[in-house]
Amino acid sequence: MQPGGSGEFNPAGIAFYSALVDALIQAGIEPVATLYHWDLPQELEDAGGWANRETAYRFAEYAERMARELGARVAVWTTLNEPWCSAYLGYASGVHAPGRTDGAAALAAVHHLNLAHGLAGRAIRGVLGDEAKLSITLNLHVIRPDDPSSAADADAVRRIDALGNRAFLGPLLDGAYPADLLAGAAHVTDWSFVRDGDLAAINVPLDILGVNYYAPMRVRHFSGEGERVLADGHGDSAASPWVGVDDIEFVQQPGPYTAMGWNIEPAGLTELLLSLHATYPDQPLMITENGAAFGDDVAADGRVHDERRVAYVHDHIEAVGAALDGGADVRGYFVWSLMDNFEWGYGYERRFGIVRVDYDTLARIWKDSAFWYRELARTNTLPSIDAAAQLT
Repeated sequence: MQPGGSGEFNPAGIAFYSALVDALIQAGIEPVATLYHWDLPQELEDAGGWANRETAYRFAEYAERMARELGARVAVWTTLNEPWCSAYLGYASGVHAPGRTDGAAALAAVHHLNLAHGLAGRAIRGVLGDEAKLSITLNLHVIRPDDPSSAADADAVRRIDALGNRAFLGPLLDGAYPADLLAGAAHVTDWSFVRDGDLAAINVPLDILGVNYYAPMRVRHFSGEGERVLADGHGDSAASPWVGVDDIEFVQQPGPYTAMGWNIEPAGLTELLLSLHATYPDQPLMITENGAAFGDDVAADGRVHDERRVAYVHDHIEAVGAALDGGADVRGYFVWSLMDNFEWGYGYERRFGIVRVDYDTLARIWKDSAFWYRELARTNTLPSIDAAAQLT
């Protein structure tokens, strides 16, 4: 849309997305637009990326232009996808672009991403009015102590929750960073990048809080003996995405696992949604990503029988139902993903789609999960797992 990050926009890109929005509406689908999914123009990264405050202003200018181009045709405007990943995986552990391993830069990126959201949200509403529905998507973490009776492990949960969840929820919904986050990371940064007026700008009312969920995590205090376990399901790196917590380690969760190595636990989604509802009872929620990567092969009958994915999605939608029964205000669910795609650092090795893509020919094949999911959408009733292979 704006390849250089500032200045000229690409007319072909704008035309493509405008036509896509029209086609969705014509098909009876309400478009939910995500403005940023980790695709930072190189020119902005060369100037410091998300560690540079100016990037937030460039993003707000881009958001304003998109609001003018796509207008009220977009049902929900999602500013950012998973700023935790952009900040910590990009600037702390370096497993995602730009591949930096600088804890102070990562925390600056956290703040500037939060600021970008607030500025962009206000820019969108400046164009479309207060009726414009605003969202952000967070990959919120379900964090459990390895030893529930251990005060040190409970404190490890608190500190990881501050970095992973409350670093975003605090300014977005409460208008402030948690005091324990500021104090806990004081040895990494002086937080001087947080300027007067920033928190008020960030704290723009949200119509929907997008929630991405795949797996819970378990943590414990690291005694200093032996080798510290850094594995947390977010790629292999000598540097940790968890800034300033060198005395915390991550414990392998019991299986079963997806092809990403993430354990499968639908109950964690119910737990997360009910926790959010308890803390923010008036905040509507939406599952903006939930799904599983598996090795999907085409069978002799020409179908892709992805029983494990069908079971995964079935059980997680049931988990959303349990949260609804518990009072959580959940407005929708998006399966990740419609099609197999480029899975960032893993390239084309991991298949999340309910539609298989042949990467040599680009031919699409509906997996059993796609037929199953269509039946769910058509009937608003959860089909049985076993029904998937018979649906056409």
